[in-house]
Amino acid sequence: MPATIYPLKAPRHRERASRDVGASLHRFVSALYPIHRCITGEGLRATLQMIGQRIPLSIQEVPTGTKVLDWVIPKEWEIREAWIAKEDGSRVVELLNSPLHVVQYSTPVDEWMTLKQLRSNLHTLPRTPDLIPYRTSYYEEGWGFCLSQRQLDRLESEVGENERLKVYIDSRLFHGSLTYGECVIPGETEEEVLLSAHVCHPALANDNASSMAVATELVGELQKRKNLRYTYRILFAPGTIGAIAWLARNRRSLDRVKHGLVLANLGDSGDFTYKMTRRGTLDSLLTTDRALRLALQGKGHDLRPFEPSGYDERQFGSPGFDLPIGRLTRTAHDEYIEYHTSGDNLDLVRPHALAESLETLDRFVDVLEGDAVYLNTQPFGEPMLGHRGLYDGDADPDVQRALLWVLNLSDGEYSLLSIAERSGLPFETVRAAADRLLDERLLEVA
Repeated sequence: MPATIYPLKAPRHRERASRDVGASLHRFVSALYPIHRCITGEGLRATLQMIGQRIPLSIQEVPTGTKVLDWVIPKEWEIREAWIAKEDGSRVVELLNSPLHVVQYSTPVDEWMTLKQLRSNLHTLPRTPDLIPYRTSYYEEGWGFCLSQRQLDRLESEVGENERLKVYIDSRLFHGSLTYGECVIPGETEEEVLLSAHVCHPALANDNASSMAVATELVGELQKRKNLRYTYRILFAPGTIGAIAWLARNRRSLDRVKHGLVLANLGDSGDFTYKMTRRGTLDSLLTTDRALRLALQGKGHDLRPFEPSGYDERQFGSPGFDLPIGRLTRTAHDEYIEYHTSGDNLDLVRPHALAESLETLDRFVDVLEGDAVYLNTQPFGEPMLGHRGLYDGDADPDVQRALLWVLNLSDGEYSLLSIAERSGLPFETVRAAADRLLDERLLEVA
């Protein structure tokens, strides 16, 4: 790898007014939140168009019926209206009040039926009676309504089991396409870092509007950087089928992907959770895993091994691809009570958490971009730092320690990432020490 791609100055971790950044991110989450997204359709396109107003986004359409690996792109779904009404015309449940009220991909219905007949098509959460569940029926035709347990209890108290209710869903399934978007920020090499956020859930703020907002803002941060080593590809695709479609269409170039993360649930106030890459779990930690672990240094976090369930990391980490892609969330899916319910609203997403998630991804990029292997040009004995202006007894002890660690381990074998891990020092401190030593010609590229 040519020496010129190593940044001679560390990508400085910018001090942000995190309150302002967090507020801006929360506003974007608020704009994305109400859109009725699904794995296909106009809500998905509207979401990508909104993201595309902020960053350069290439929109791709994959026609219904296209074979993608072992899957087939489904029909496109459109819904215009849906409700349940009593005989007096008053509506008990209505799509206008929440996109979650209808099972995604519900087929058309226009019938009178009793509450007893309707029950098998009603979904509630008895343990959290005020929340509406999120349900889907993507690959098996059916229909249904979701409502809170309290709504159902109220309905039961107002009508008998045999009283008629009007059930109406104005929807259609038709030959259309699946849509996804990607943004590519070129670097000095074709080696890629792939970052992926799923974009298919309606009215869920943490899962998944938070990751869309953070990923979009990260693009802006990457565009400000000069002389990027890696090419960065940010993928906005519907969960599972979107990742599978992208993989099927990019099989010949997947060897370029050297690092990556699936992003989700980045707005709640819980600690971070990092799910390691498949290969990093089965063998030894990959650079992706190590870089993310350093990015989380000093923050509350939980490191977990790969397992074949979860989000799209299980597609990227399927054995035939085995891409070096982990998953970053705050609270993991299914581990907060509001997950996949109406409780996953704008109150759950906190500005400071969004800003901290963005900062963590910035630090991850810092490590990937700033890592390098060097040789100490004065390896016999410790170089005299004082007369080079590198020793200051009153300086931060970590700064002095970093200089000594970098000098001692720069033998052509250990990278700066390794030095940071072994020393316990922040990567940015180690990178800054290397920059000072490079300026004094005490280091050279290995």
